[in-house]
Amino acid sequence: MGQTDIHFQIDEALKRDFEELCSELGLTMSTAFIIFAKASLRKNGIPFPMELETPNSATLSALDEVRQQKANPDRKLYNSFSELLEDIEDGI
Repeated sequence: MGQTDIHFQIDEALKRDFEELCSELGLTMSTAFIIFAKASLRKNGIPFPMELETPNSATLSALDEVRQQKANPDRKLYNSFSELLEDIEDGI
């Protein structure tokens, strides 16, 4: 089977980091892309999960709490963690 070239643009830092990873794995970038292409064909799709990260309910709740606190004009602001701890110790 004949060989062909593929050309595409990639960020310099990403290329450098990927080349380093491939080298540590004993691969060239070309070999890594061939492995990816073959795995994609075997799977008939991308060979790893592609999904949007959705925050869990605890994270969503924490984000909502922060929004509510920011909307409260009477909230107390702290300049340091120790200042916050003092109020906690004082029962405020």
